[in-house]
Amino acid sequence: MVLQSTRWLALSYFTYFFAYGIFLPFWSVWLNGEGIPPETIGILLGAGLVARFLGSLLIAPRVKDPSHLVTALRLLALLTLACAIGFCFGNGWAWLMLVIAGFNLFFSPLVPLTDALAATWQRQITLDYGRVRLWGSLAFVIGSALTGKLVSVWGHNAILYSLLFSLLAMLLGMLLRPSVMPRGEARVQSDAARSWRELLTEGPVWRFLLCVTLLQGAHAAYYSFASIYWQEAGYSAATVGYLWSLGVVAEVIIFASSNFLFRRWNARSLLLLSALCGLLRWGLMASTTELGGLLLMQVLHCGTFTVCHLAAMRFIAARQGAEVIRLQAVYSGLAMGGGIAIMTVLAGFLFEHLQGGVFWVMAAVVVPALFIRPPAASSC
Repeated sequence: MVLQSTRWLALSYFTYFFAYGIFLPFWSVWLNGEGIPPETIGILLGAGLVARFLGSLLIAPRVKDPSHLVTALRLLALLTLACAIGFCFGNGWAWLMLVIAGFNLFFSPLVPLTDALAATWQRQITLDYGRVRLWGSLAFVIGSALTGKLVSVWGHNAILYSLLFSLLAMLLGMLLRPSVMPRGEARVQSDAARSWRELLTEGPVWRFLLCVTLLQGAHAAYYSFASIYWQEAGYSAATVGYLWSLGVVAEVIIFASSNFLFRRWNARSLLLLSALCGLLRWGLMASTTELGGLLLMQVLHCGTFTVCHLAAMRFIAARQGAEVIRLQAVYSGLAMGGGIAIMTVLAGFLFEHLQGGVFWVMAAVVVPALFIRPPAASSC
């Protein structure tokens, strides 16, 4: 079956982020339901994020020819589903660590490669990236809200079954043939290696990467333990799902209106706004579990995550040629994988002893980002 390329891309984003809307908010709940203690949950999720870092940094850049992107996405989707099925065969910590590492290793490169496919198609066909990417954010809202409701009715096992169903749907969607296949040529390996060294030693680049890694890494306790923390405060799984959905609704609104709101902002200014939102959000999370406070915290997700991501896209888009894809891979690997992985392991130990106090630590992680932002001249 042939599907119009824009719809193929939208379906890929939708099914990926539907699965991510299940995994990210609720996997700690599933592990907790399997009897895994918080410290071990932190280690397991941290190991998965290390694998996520490696997948984005090592697997995604290996696809150098855009004409191979669709095949690579299909293969990674199949391997991701195979690893997820492994969760059905045991709950020992060693087995879970192996499976969660494999799952994240193959699941993480799907986003940078899908973004690379979108960039390729933007040069071949008429494609509004913002309108297509919004389907991913909407899918996250639906996935997290629906899973919260299912957990309230069927218990924690509904999380695993929902994840398997969504990954199967992702694979089946990617097996459809897009109407326009991506075209491109492979790049010379020696040139890529030389560009990697030059890129990562450039002052504005490493300052940017460190800044976004801190800002995104500060989400670690939220991603891993907010659901457990809120349930322990007396909120139902359904309410927790709605709270996660509210954060992504705010994200969708900012994505949709970003050109209007931030047309004249450079990456440096956006990173400052994100850091200020982080200080406020994580301070509030450490201070209260009242519903009004939680609603405000979740609305601030559009500042802590979305504005930071917009800053990253603006900084990366200002680069030239192949640097765009390479820097996208490093950004995905460090900010969305490695930094969060380290902070997740730390958060597991801190949550065991501090509970909500762990969010004060997340607020402290944000502080250095205020001072290490890249200069405005490199942040167009």
